[in-house]
Amino acid sequence: MKRRVATLATCSLNQWAMDFEGNMQRIINSINEAKRLGSTYRVGPELEVCGYGCEDHFNELDTVDHSWEAIMELIKAGVSKDMLVDIGMPVLHRGVLYNCRVLLLDDQILLIRPKLHLANDGNYRETRYFAGWKHVGKVETHYLAGDISALTGQISCPFGDGVLCLSDALLAPETCEELFTPNAPHISMSLAGVEVISNGSGSHHQLRKLNQRLDLIRGATGKAGGVYLYANQQGCDGGRLYFDGCACVAINGQLVAQGSQFSLKDVEVITATVDLDE
Repeated sequence: MKRRVATLATCSLNQWAMDFEGNMQRIINSINEAKRLGSTYRVGPELEVCGYGCEDHFNELDTVDHSWEAIMELIKAGVSKDMLVDIGMPVLHRGVLYNCRVLLLDDQILLIRPKLHLANDGNYRETRYFAGWKHVGKVETHYLAGDISALTGQISCPFGDGVLCLSDALLAPETCEELFTPNAPHISMSLAGVEVISNGSGSHHQLRKLNQRLDLIRGATGKAGGVYLYANQQGCDGGRLYFDGCACVAINGQLVAQGSQFSLKDVEVITATVDLDE
């Protein structure tokens, strides 16, 4: 039987709050670089479309609208052809704003995955802007805006903490803070047979925080096995925080690829070729 070998990509991006044009160009550059390196999946940082530090601009509907306009530009660029792309942005669903992952393949939106556990301590005030997804294990129908629908040919797409059943693997995302929670989503995902778990993060630099982060990432696959990809913002996005990048990939409890912590590059892509049958 042929073994399931895949090249997967994660990245660190130097995004800026409300810089939709620049942010999307860096996203497209990271996708193109991931493709060049042979990857079929790319995960990016948390809220990478609009920038993590938008603060009260998250309360403006224009921020959500401009994020969707950026997604339209990405679809028009055709970069999701033959590439599963995992992007972070705010999404308004049934009148409630969520911090989401949007997964695209071949210019189609496969899933919008809202964040379950919000960061609301220390430097973080996510509950000021977002709601956490309370319907764990449930997927609802999200109706797309007319211009998105016209571009993709889709009227709606799934919305919830779902799992993508691909032709040769199960894949599911989680977001930043969820890695740090006692009942992290990756636990139930792994027990349900999910083999590839991604995490788009907006984690700031703090002494010894990287050690904790890497311990949690290794632990996420140490017991049940599988692959864990971690993406992060890097640099200062216009607010008070400095994000330290350090995107990485772990498999079966071992770190197999790791990016730099304080890179001056706008785009840093990390790839790993993994054996899902190992």
